[in-house]
Amino acid sequence: MSTSPESPMHTFQRQQMAFTAHIRDPENNPLPDGVTSRRMGVYTELFFNNFNDQLSGNFPVLRRITADERWHAMVRDFMIRHRAATPLFTEVGLEFIEYLQQEREPQPGDWPFMVELAHYEYVELAVAISTADEEAVEYDPNGDLLHGRPLVGPTAWNLSYQWPVHQIGPEYLPEELPAEPTHLVVYRDRLDEMHFLEINAVTQRLLQLLKENPEHTGLDVLKTIADELGHPQPDAVIAGGLELLNDLHRRNVILGTRV
Repeated sequence: MSTSPESPMHTFQRQQMAFTAHIRDPENNPLPDGVTSRRMGVYTELFFNNFNDQLSGNFPVLRRITADERWHAMVRDFMIRHRAATPLFTEVGLEFIEYLQQEREPQPGDWPFMVELAHYEYVELAVAISTADEEAVEYDPNGDLLHGRPLVGPTAWNLSYQWPVHQIGPEYLPEELPAEPTHLVVYRDRLDEMHFLEINAVTQRLLQLLKENPEHTGLDVLKTIADELGHPQPDAVIAGGLELLNDLHRRNVILGTRV
């Protein structure tokens, strides 16, 4: 029984798949037909170096605290296992976090804070390049933060981690999980300079409530916090909360009040 000859397009696609498979994992995929190892090595090295440079730039602290052999093995494993959903280089960091969280098999000697540190480093980049503030709802930058409805800046990220990720570096590599979580806000000021602010659980709750309840006034949110705390002097919570709202407004974490 005769078979139809393979179409030129199918031949090209098969060659293309062999080409990309070898680039991802040259140790376990043969060279494409008709391509010499020297020529293929140029492409393999080029692609690996591009990913390595991109990820090293996205996660500079994680790169500095990770030995070369372990880091390069992780980059290679990312190339082998992960299938990116975007062609944008600015999103490679997010793809790498997805790989760390869902695809990578934990290895002996992994930093216990590795995934959280990677996420924090990604957030710094995400906030720096975000254009979310261009789509912010209308607001009054000088509005009454107590009786108006405070608007948290779209480019401000409030985060909670088990580890003090903002302190980790070659000189500080904690091994014991702290008793309390770390709460942070990563934000841009009015000159588009990047900042992070370590906050307490009450401030974290304040920002969470403001985001989840856009129809609530500052006073509504502070009363909720006073109730949750069971504070014997709610007025003291409200007075302290107003100072906090004003401080967050000065920093540009809160943009003003919704109109």
